[in-house]
Amino acid sequence: MEALFYIAPLLMIAVVALGATAVIRRSRQVNSAWSSGLTAEARCLRTYTTTSGGAGDTMVSTTLHHVYEFTTREGRTVRFEERNGPGTTLEGDIVTAYYAADHPERATAHAPSRGKLAAGAGCMLVFFGVIVAFCVFFILVAHKMFDIMGS
Repeated sequence: MEALFYIAPLLMIAVVALGATAVIRRSRQVNSAWSSGLTAEARCLRTYTTTSGGAGDTMVSTTLHHVYEFTTREGRTVRFEERNGPGTTLEGDIVTAYYAADHPERATAHAPSRGKLAAGAGCMLVFFGVIVAFCVFFILVAHKMFDIMGS
């Protein structure tokens, strides 16, 4: 029984660490694409939305996705998908794709905005930090309670 009070928070910390890693990785990829200086005209091939939530009293969250295709300077055709793009971009529209030469499949159609990228990633990391702090606090309190009950 005691193990549950240690295992559950440790599993939550592991999941949060994976989430933080994903946020940092994507931020670095987008920043690398912007910093490379390579751009291409990309055509929006498809737009679609996904929804999550809505069970019981939970809010429904809708995410807009875009699928783009462009040709690199070397002549390679690259297709990539991006979430949370502008709602004004429709199928057939031409946008600027920013990409790094070594990984054009990690391109972005978001206009360079390093401050917005840093703020978004920073807020997510702070949120993850709060969750980790709560889990550590929970483990310490549980440990203290088991020490008191055991004495």
